[in-house]
Amino acid sequence: MNRIEEGDVLQLDFSKLEKAVAGSPGIIPVAVQHADTHEVILVAYVNKEALNKALETRTAVFWSTSRNTLWEKGKTSGEMFDLIEVRVNCEQNSLVYIVRPRRGAICHTKNREGEPRNCYYRRLDFETGRLENLDP
Repeated sequence: MNRIEEGDVLQLDFSKLEKAVAGSPGIIPVAVQHADTHEVILVAYVNKEALNKALETRTAVFWSTSRNTLWEKGKTSGEMFDLIEVRVNCEQNSLVYIVRPRRGAICHTKNREGEPRNCYYRRLDFETGRLENLDP
């Protein structure tokens, strides 16, 4: 079991953005929102290349800060997103992709039934500080 992805201990990576920016200059964050449920389902990064590819293909494309390459969501897992709309914040330093998943859920992690979940499948318990899995 992957403790970060499946465990109940809060282990936030507060250095992720620092590493991402240092290793991938020219990126901005993009929140990904489900077009039908309005749920935030993912936070990722884009650079000019990723944004241009997303606009060209009308699918969600990001910049992978861990691999320093384009990340075409679902290319490997099959959990692809159709890009419905792109919104830009007031300072033009972040985006929102409004998407529609082609097969339902979106995450590379799976629940007990082997079905993909949404990425925000755990909730922080205020009393215990532990993570509660909402889609085990």
